[in-house]
Amino acid sequence: MTRTLVIANQKGGVGKSTSVMNLGIALGERGLRVLLVDLDPQGGLTAAFGIDSYNTRLSTFMLLAHEQVSLARVVRPVRPRVALVPASIDLAASEIQLAAVADRAHRLRNALRRSRIPFDYVLIDTPPGLGILTANGLVAADELLIPVQCQYLAMRGVRALMETVVRIKNSLNPTLRLAGLFGTMFRTESQHGQEVVDELRAVFGPKMFKTLIHYDDVVAEAPLVGLSVLEYMPRHPIAQGYRALSEEIVNGRVE
Repeated sequence: MTRTLVIANQKGGVGKSTSVMNLGIALGERGLRVLLVDLDPQGGLTAAFGIDSYNTRLSTFMLLAHEQVSLARVVRPVRPRVALVPASIDLAASEIQLAAVADRAHRLRNALRRSRIPFDYVLIDTPPGLGILTANGLVAADELLIPVQCQYLAMRGVRALMETVVRIKNSLNPTLRLAGLFGTMFRTESQHGQEVVDELRAVFGPKMFKTLIHYDDVVAEAPLVGLSVLEYMPRHPIAQGYRALSEEIVNGRVE
């Protein structure tokens, strides 16, 4: 059975796209079939795979805007066992394009349900903010993953997101559940970062993943050559971190 996870946080710059790419590759390394869906008009995930979102016509926008467009038409293989539905700049107009559509928050879910392409995991990347694109991700998913930058202000975005999740559960997707939170851009030498992690663990308890993704320039370097950190530096601590996080997700538990 396919597990569909949306990676969301209303704050930008917390590592959503980086995490989707690296988790996708880590799951693929485990022999799992993975679909990555880029819902961000900025197209960071798409660009990381060397695809130009400004010159991409068959994209997530097509799935949202046109019910007759199938997933098979827009999906692209990007690695063995890993495929991508790329973003296009057209996503920036989604709020306007879908304003009068009755099922506008269900378009991605409907497209995924119509598909007969077998995947073990679907990972959905969302933009900053809590508009129609993030709503489509939350409605399409079974589980929510929240990357949290290990800084105090980043925690404020989590509160707003959780309020939105409650509304989505109550009105649009009653089966959505929180899979967990994980810290990103963690600095071992930062007392402030450790305090943030401690507070998250105190608030969310077992929903806070054990794995922390550390800060390092390799995260920015790898996409420049079209690679995940796992491919660029397979033994780097961040690559090992995403492998450990993927193991926690596959096992369906946090410690």
